[in-house]
Amino acid sequence: MATSTNATDTSRRSFLKLAGVIGAGAVIAGTIAACGGPASTSADPQTTPAGGGAKPNLDGTIEAGISYALSTGFDPMTTSGAVTMAANWHVLEGLVELDPAARTPYAALGKELPKKIDETTWEVTLRDGATFHDGSPVTTDDVVFSFNRVLDPANASLYSQFLPFLASVAAKDDKTVTFTLNYPFGLFVDRVSVVKIVPKAIVEADPKAYDSLPVGSGPYKLTSATVDDKITFERFDAYNGSRPALAKAMTWNLLSDAAARVTAVESGRVQAIEDVPYLDADRLANAVTVESVQSFGLLFMMFDCSKAPFTDKRVRQAFFHALDMDKIISTGLLGNATAATSFLHKEHPSYVKASTVYSHDPAKAKKLLADAGVSSLAITLLTTDTSWVKDVAPLIKEDLDAVGISTTLDIGQSGGQYKKVDDGGLEVMVAPGDPSVFGNDPDLLLRWWYSGSVWPVKRYRWASTPEFAEVTRLLDQGAAEPDAAKQKKTWGEVYDILSDEVPLYPLLHRKLPSAWEDSALDGFKPLPVTGLSFLDVSRTA
Repeated sequence: MATSTNATDTSRRSFLKLAGVIGAGAVIAGTIAACGGPASTSADPQTTPAGGGAKPNLDGTIEAGISYALSTGFDPMTTSGAVTMAANWHVLEGLVELDPAARTPYAALGKELPKKIDETTWEVTLRDGATFHDGSPVTTDDVVFSFNRVLDPANASLYSQFLPFLASVAAKDDKTVTFTLNYPFGLFVDRVSVVKIVPKAIVEADPKAYDSLPVGSGPYKLTSATVDDKITFERFDAYNGSRPALAKAMTWNLLSDAAARVTAVESGRVQAIEDVPYLDADRLANAVTVESVQSFGLLFMMFDCSKAPFTDKRVRQAFFHALDMDKIISTGLLGNATAATSFLHKEHPSYVKASTVYSHDPAKAKKLLADAGVSSLAITLLTTDTSWVKDVAPLIKEDLDAVGISTTLDIGQSGGQYKKVDDGGLEVMVAPGDPSVFGNDPDLLLRWWYSGSVWPVKRYRWASTPEFAEVTRLLDQGAAEPDAAKQKKTWGEVYDILSDEVPLYPLLHRKLPSAWEDSALDGFKPLPVTGLSFLDVSRTA
């Protein structure tokens, strides 16, 4: 992958161009998971994660209730489905993985975290004795193959868009892999986790079979996957990494019906479920443990900034001041969200409060509209038919109507709504989104919406503005910045621009409720990303 100044700039600015393929929140919605991750992320990356205090029953079987359908294959080059990605946490490994709870990096197939050689060179040494589930050793050839198949444009991998900084991957010797970068990238350690290492021989022999039932090097082997039924796993006894399976087997029951999931955990058929319905949470808490965890997952408002009157940021700001977020969250989501005070939620380690924070101020909303020369405004508000979004949509309409914005709701399936947007039918849209399942660094999360050719060019149409150019400059500056404090400050400048311009900006960040039988599971923790994880979790003795 030869580089030049122009090629590098193009690569950076086309980051996540495939984001529109899966839409905002099409496969990324609610979350639960369980694990305890390594405490160390650099000094001692191989620290064994701590589980709970009880002695584990290593011969036990974990049963879980899964909310999402098995709608895609498992190949980590292409999958973006909630259930397949969660399954792959247990079956496959990257050189680096992000802990599902803390969202911090730890060495997985790497013997330790990547080593920086110079500004554009990194090296990773493989874990000694690592093998795939078929017994074959994990080699540097497998690592090079795994990265190259993601980077190859012919494969149209979504994950290539997370790696615009990567020029080449090569085996230095039989234990070490060298990464050459197009430009300095301070987030290399976190970002390299998006590529999972697969066995070259098995994948090349039958790619379709691999997509159906992958072979990895993780603590569990995938033994079956049946649509609308279940996914089964068994312990991989030869696993020698830091997170061995603490159960003999797992069965994930695919229960997309919310009532069926609730009944399954109440009856003891399963020990944990994800995506607890907000209305059932209090009642369910009488029988099992229920906890909501703050996530990055957000509800955003987006405008077509090329259409009057939305070309004027005062009009866009008026919409935010019109909304009573406290009422929307307490009534529509039963308190399971927090109003946005920045692009990131407060719990994120890179959170910086934005310079503009929107409060419910109908008078200010009306004044902003008047100052922009808008005396009357009728809009069609696009929303998706995600259950919790449908719950808050009427409340949003009520608040907009109250400040003189006559609002017609258009609620529909995500794919259909985004087709309207892409065909030029957007005025205003409210929709969910959460790319944090792919990674947790602000560069990735920001570029999901504010870079590339899909969102800023085709959807909210803000890419021709000087503010967008400044956001792009700051993102590039932050990505290359080696000093964490300066990097955080740079991202804070981006948050300030976005909070003032609001071409697309969060209204709230969701809390994600999960439920589990505490007496039956040891080490279970609910998580802020889509999926279920049973790393470091066992049945109790």
